Amino acid sequence: MSLVRYSLVVGAIATGSFAALWPVLGGRTQGTRSAVALGTTLAGLNAVAAYALVVWSSGRSNTAFFRAVLGGTLGRLAVLLAAVVIAVVGMGLPRLPLVLALLSYYVAFLVLELAVVHRRPAEATR
Repeated sequence: MSLVRYSLVVGAIATGSFAALWPVLGGRTQGTRSAVALGTTLAGLNAVAAYALVVWSSGRSNTAFFRAVLGGTLGRLAVLLAAVVIAVVGMGLPRLPLVLALLSYYVAFLVLELAVVHRRPAEATR
C-alpha cells in the first residue's frame, strides 16, 4: 500500500469514527470535544509518520530499517508527549478525553499498521 493510500485510510477511519462519536460528545463541553479531536489527530499523524518511516526504510539495509523504526518511535513518542503536555498545561484541555482518544486511536492504528506491513511483499521490506 502506498503512503498516500495509507494516509487516506487513516484519515477516513479517524474522521468517520469521530463523526460517529460526535452525537455522544454533543452534550459535552467544547474543551472535551477539542481534546478528543486533538487526540484523534495526533494519533492519525503518528500513524502516518510511522508508516512513512517503514516505506522509506524498505529496501535499505537492516541497520537503516531498525534505526528508522526504533529511532522514529522514540522521536514520535517524544513529540506526542510534548503535544499532550502543551495541550493540557498550555491550552487547558481536559486530560482524560485527550488521553483516552489518543490511546484508543493509537492502538487501532497500530493494529492497522501491523496488518498492512505484514501483507507487504517480502521483497518490498528488504
